[in-house]
Amino acid sequence: MRIVIQRVKEANVTVEGQCIGSIGKGFLILIGVGAEDTQKIADKYIDKILKMRIFADENGKTNLSLSDVQGEILAISQFTLYADCRKGNRPDFIHAASAEMARSIYEYILMKLKERLGTVERGEFGAHMEVSLINDGPFTIVLDERLIP
Repeated sequence: MRIVIQRVKEANVTVEGQCIGSIGKGFLILIGVGAEDTQKIADKYIDKILKMRIFADENGKTNLSLSDVQGEILAISQFTLYADCRKGNRPDFIHAASAEMARSIYEYILMKLKERLGTVERGEFGAHMEVSLINDGPFTIVLDERLIP
């Protein structure tokens, strides 16, 4: 699994000109599901996302989590995080999960995030989406299966 977390002041996603998800302060997360991923692996990422302390405290130190700042999540499925560009100029996505598997794990992640956080907005799986955000910092973290114990 590969997840990109962007700390945002606000973010939204539109499909065919219609806004389908919008948040204020929080995380825009891009979720790439790999062919080897499972719900057990997703649980590790969910826990990491919710405990990530990248909001400033009263001293300006990044010590606060989403729940500490009443933050929200906008979660977007993005298989292109599995682009393999080592050969040629056209990316290969052979290591990405099948659409059926990716959708299942994406929906599972959304369900678990909502259970633990509350405000979780989403993109539309498989749709062409336009995502807008104001990155706060900018502050961007990449979580990759090779980096999560």
